[in-house]
Amino acid sequence: MIRISIDAMGGDHGPGVVIPALMAVAVRRPDIRFTIYGREEAVRPELAKYPKLVDKSEFIHSEVAVKMDEKPSQALRHGRWKSSMWMAIEAVKSGKSEACVSAGNTGALMAMSKFCLRTMATIDRPAIAAIWPTLRGESVVLDVGATIGADAHQLVDFAILGTGMARSVFGMERPTVGLLNVGVEEVKGQEEVKDAGRMLREANMTSMDYRGFVEGDDIGKGTVDVVVTEGFSGNIALKTAEGTARQIASYLRAAMGRTLMARIGYVFAKGAFDRLREKMDVSRSNGGVFLGLNGIVVKSHGGADSEGFAAAVELAYDMVRNRLLDRIEADLDLFHARNPQVQAQASTKSDAEAGEENQEM
Repeated sequence: MIRISIDAMGGDHGPGVVIPALMAVAVRRPDIRFTIYGREEAVRPELAKYPKLVDKSEFIHSEVAVKMDEKPSQALRHGRWKSSMWMAIEAVKSGKSEACVSAGNTGALMAMSKFCLRTMATIDRPAIAAIWPTLRGESVVLDVGATIGADAHQLVDFAILGTGMARSVFGMERPTVGLLNVGVEEVKGQEEVKDAGRMLREANMTSMDYRGFVEGDDIGKGTVDVVVTEGFSGNIALKTAEGTARQIASYLRAAMGRTLMARIGYVFAKGAFDRLREKMDVSRSNGGVFLGLNGIVVKSHGGADSEGFAAAVELAYDMVRNRLLDRIEADLDLFHARNPQVQAQASTKSDAEAGEENQEM
């Protein structure tokens, strides 16, 4: 059995979306079990609608629900121990669950996850990875918002984390990896990106096929299986892609209803448009994965419907089943065994940053 802990109070819709999503997943994944955290008065009425889900889940009342607009520092101070978000994460730390899924406040979820689970021994900063639909299928893109401005060592870490995710979720033995840059030439880009590229080439990892630099249009093309960047540019790329998908969908709806002939043409081409809509449906790729932690945490989009939240839960399920953390730890051990100087430099910087973070808290 694979047990997933659920923050039922997160997102724009809370239990009204979360509970039906869990029922859908339970039907498709008979070996899954849920521990659901939330306010009893909000969750119990929804659970009562699905008796079969009650048999596959445990509900635990929580006094606090983290607000979507709450600052991460405030959520960490006020929501620790008592919030549904914290309790769902803590269940992973204690071993009661193997992964956590929440549609709640991203900043709060990251702050609590990092504080509770801690980063892996050789990881400076965690990353948020997204599954990106491409012309060739799907790719992993990271970081899409956790670490703003990454150095070369952190970009290398992200490449290893993303490779582990691609191997786990897509079933690839040796995913192709590229660093997002302003050009594919080795002389272009920031020094951090060029240094990271050099380190990845020299590492010659057996678990990844490093292909060099890629540009923005390569993400949608699916040029590589894993696209690595820092959180500022990654988040902009993600939001731009989501906005472009909605823009195109709006254009198509307007064009198909403009004239009688257009409406007739839509009837004949409905199958093609349905396939296009399915490809552009962001809910099919819903779920940002917090990589680099000592546990699996998946962030669903706050506005996701039940189908979208179910996709995030199934993503967590797949990563547990395919031993994501074991793969990542093995790859990190191999890289640092071959490059001991990298670990020494990273440890010095990590100690300094940890002191700064403790002062902030």
